[in-house]
Amino acid sequence: MHSEPGIREQIVEIGRRLYANKFIAARDGNISARLGEFLYFTPTGMCKGFLKTEDIVKTDLGGKKVEGIRNPSSEALMHLEIYRLRPDVYAVVHAHPPHATGYAVAGMALDKALLPEVILTMGRIPLAEYSTPTTEEVARAIRDLVPYHDALLLSNHGAVAYGEDLESAYFKMETLEHFALISIVAKILGRERVLSEDAVKRLYATQGRSEYQGGTSETRTLRTSGCPIPAEALESPSEETLTLTKSELFQVIDEIVSRVRRQS
Repeated sequence: MHSEPGIREQIVEIGRRLYANKFIAARDGNISARLGEFLYFTPTGMCKGFLKTEDIVKTDLGGKKVEGIRNPSSEALMHLEIYRLRPDVYAVVHAHPPHATGYAVAGMALDKALLPEVILTMGRIPLAEYSTPTTEEVARAIRDLVPYHDALLLSNHGAVAYGEDLESAYFKMETLEHFALISIVAKILGRERVLSEDAVKRLYATQGRSEYQGGTSETRTLRTSGCPIPAEALESPSEETLTLTKSELFQVIDEIVSRVRRQS
């Protein structure tokens, strides 16, 4: 939707999806899109599941409000930094999906070569250092990662995904959360079976490429920061386990069953 009304409508729709899928709660999260010389932000202090098109705030490329009855997201500085570093990006989605955010709180990246679809569409999902939300610290924390990745975990905070349009950015967030849940289930069952470097190479070959190219202009080989870590690069890939008490295990299983039922 390459028009201002279309952008506003799609931001509202993405907000509804984030809230309905419990990727955000209460007034959490924020969304933005770039169109020409302007940016469009969700407003600060409002639930993103119940926005109207008139709530969306229009700013210039520096984040200064030019139109709107509300103020732009308090996380605008993070969005501005992503747009500055990635001219190919036209939409940013920041949320707190529970499983992916669990990884962020635990200080763990989603960076292993586990699922073919994630390897090909997103590559490695690194963990940015903790920074105080709404401040310039966030921009500094993500600065070295944004050029090489299309989604990031934010330590003790949440996740951010970005792409060529709003749909693309949202789907990356959805894929990230799905990947995190699968990874947790694998750990509960005993271990994550990480793909070998040869398996990753053959996977790329089936797609007509021997290297991973994500949304960036940089070509990323198997040994660069953009590619998921193959089994050979892990110190002890077969020994990683997660210990839970019986009550904790039952609680996780109940949550997984509930999510499956809601989606069926």
